[in-house]
Amino acid sequence: MSTEFSVREIPFSRSGAWFGLSPVVGLARYVQDVHVVSHRNGMHAVLSLVPSRPAEVIADPAVLTWRSGESRIQAVFSSPGTLRISGNGLGMRVAAAERTLTPFTGTYFFTDPSGGAVFTSYETGHRFRVTVLSGQPELLGAEDLATADRAVVLGEEPWELVIEELTTAKEPFSSGSTFADEVSAARAEFGRFAEAVAPPGAPAGELAGYVIWSATVAPAGFVLRPAVLMSKHWMNKVWSWDHCFNALALAPGAPELAWHQFQVVFDHQDAQGALPDSITHSEVLRNFVKPPVHGWTLSRLRERLPGGLPDPALAHRQLSEWTSFWLDHRRAPGRPLPYYEHGNDSGWDNSTVFREERLVESADLAAFLVLQMKELAVLGAEVGDDTPWAERADAMLAALLEELWDGSRFVSRGVVSGELRSTASLLDLMPVVLGEHLPREIFDRLCAGIAEHLTSVGPATELPGSAYYEADGYWRGPVWAPATVLIEDGLRRGGAVELADEVSARFRATCEKSGFAENFDALTGQGLRDRAYTWTAAAYLLLSDSKGT
Repeated sequence: MSTEFSVREIPFSRSGAWFGLSPVVGLARYVQDVHVVSHRNGMHAVLSLVPSRPAEVIADPAVLTWRSGESRIQAVFSSPGTLRISGNGLGMRVAAAERTLTPFTGTYFFTDPSGGAVFTSYETGHRFRVTVLSGQPELLGAEDLATADRAVVLGEEPWELVIEELTTAKEPFSSGSTFADEVSAARAEFGRFAEAVAPPGAPAGELAGYVIWSATVAPAGFVLRPAVLMSKHWMNKVWSWDHCFNALALAPGAPELAWHQFQVVFDHQDAQGALPDSITHSEVLRNFVKPPVHGWTLSRLRERLPGGLPDPALAHRQLSEWTSFWLDHRRAPGRPLPYYEHGNDSGWDNSTVFREERLVESADLAAFLVLQMKELAVLGAEVGDDTPWAERADAMLAALLEELWDGSRFVSRGVVSGELRSTASLLDLMPVVLGEHLPREIFDRLCAGIAEHLTSVGPATELPGSAYYEADGYWRGPVWAPATVLIEDGLRRGGAVELADEVSARFRATCEKSGFAENFDALTGQGLRDRAYTWTAAAYLLLSDSKGT
């Protein structure tokens, strides 16, 4: 395992853990020192890990290393809730990140009579127990109130400690394994995962696998099954379309985990059939939704999961209710097409499609529902449902072409004003996901539009020549993984294989150069925003896999 990375880019963590090691301690907030950062109840830097003198920090999937000359500190996760740290020639100060303790915030610190020193964190609702296995620690600020330094300090003689995340109590730490044993075990566990999910020959496949593996958390709070967060930086949630791309990437090599990814938001489907906007440890947000890409996803999972869908009846019920939400609750009276209430519902939050009006009938939404109803027709045949989903899909497609195709391009319709608008947003081209279901002339026009958006980095979400293009404009310029995957799939299914290959190749090259950022500058390829985003890693794995084409 030769993959190394900077923890300023990718947090050091492991599958199942709700915390990681990173100098990123908040929304785009970077500090000098590595911290223990928890993702329970939000994102919270709980402990700072400060070496006794300046040190270079480097990580690989098994070990985080602080290096100063020949002196070393190394850290390894021996389990999702247990971090072992060993030092030789370099000391460390393990301290509460927040010095001020109030009745409702901060970190209280005390010595446990049964062994260890305990930091209790109001923000996470958990405790972090530090047990020194060797070396002579100095404890600062035990039982202090208000503002104080609270720390366990180790000198430069050889030492080892363990940090455990716990709730109220746990037996004193005991292990028959050496630090080296734990490193070997962690390396082997990740190695098995990477071998299962990374396509052979993908230069950044192992690192993409690590981004996904390390962002996976165990069931806790509102997360009812193993889940891949979008990041263990500040995007530490599961949004209700992001999860689809992680499910697809994991499907061939980790099918059980893949199915959990598809199901994790359906665990919170409401009585109207709607999915939440996002879920995470301590919140389920319903103020927005996300686009219905789930029928498209199920059709792909059917191909990619060994043995096909594990529970077609469950998938049919969930998808039927989700589709009915859009048909019953998101169509204006007398209108055949559904609408978004805000750009956030589309996933393209600030796209120029929503610049003039927020309530919009957009072509991508109808296209996704066409595919969703076609998948429901397939599922219905399997489970004995005679609802005419195929006919409904055809009617939606006919309405899309009648209402929003102006003869040369797709437009959107303002729900309140009734005005039709065209934009320079890639969102207007997303009906290409319909692929073989589109009339050839329309498909060819969409291909030409996508070629115009295609830079050396990938498909720009706003034409670079547009007056509204912004290099770091979120959905007004940068290249994004999900749009790329959906476009590539639609192009390929529609027969535009050469253009699909080019879209795939350019995006994969960007990831190999710039990592797995939330999005990329469409002209330079620079990674933007959250720099360790799992759907970007998933898109890379999908596009690198011949099964994904």
